[in-house]
Amino acid sequence: MDPFRSRSPRVLVVRNAERSGLGRFLPWWEETGLEIVEVTGDAVPAAPDGFDAVALLGGGFLPDDDEHAPWLPAERELTRRAVAGGVPLLGICLGAQVLAAVGGGVVRGSHGRPERGSCRVSLLAGAETDPLFAGVPDEFRAIQNHRDQITAVPPGAVRLAESEDCPIQAFRVGEWAWGVQFHPEAGADRLDRWDEAALAEAGLDLRALRAEAEAAEPESARTARRLAANFADLVRKARS
Repeated sequence: MDPFRSRSPRVLVVRNAERSGLGRFLPWWEETGLEIVEVTGDAVPAAPDGFDAVALLGGGFLPDDDEHAPWLPAERELTRRAVAGGVPLLGICLGAQVLAAVGGGVVRGSHGRPERGSCRVSLLAGAETDPLFAGVPDEFRAIQNHRDQITAVPPGAVRLAESEDCPIQAFRVGEWAWGVQFHPEAGADRLDRWDEAALAEAGLDLRALRAEAEAAEPESARTARRLAANFADLVRKARS
């Protein structure tokens, strides 16, 4: 028996910021039999060797801010190699921006209107046959927390979702790599860690954002769980 095939599929998770973890995706993926290996900082490898999938998480900086985050060159190379090698990859927020930048798309800092809290996301025609979004409602709510935006997807990429304030909410590069600007891994409780004073300076009421997110949580959780399950299925399919 091939020992590689007999073990659990391994997912490499790159954590770019202390406050941006895998959230509810961790127990959900573990329930499906995936083995999760999280790395940070200097431990980020430049290749996905030994892993069956890659997930890139969020962070409050741009994908080329190497001075702030000196592991970004390795993360970009990891992304390039995963895409080239057909290793399933899911980029979330900053992770989606890394995927876009690596593929030749455009990411702009402090662009457009920031999205905070529970926001509505709408699927586009390209999502109708996309396996990551199979079974996902045409419209759903998800946590957002970004001021930077992807303004152009890589050449040949398929745009999958948009929101009122952000035209590129999800996209696919090739057959096995996806980027999502929203946070399916984050539940309404993520807002408990947000800075109320900083939001107030931006004209936002954290209590109102919490109430809206909590009201949308059942819908948001169902959608997020479907996305998590779909990605787990794709990891197993790519490995078979």
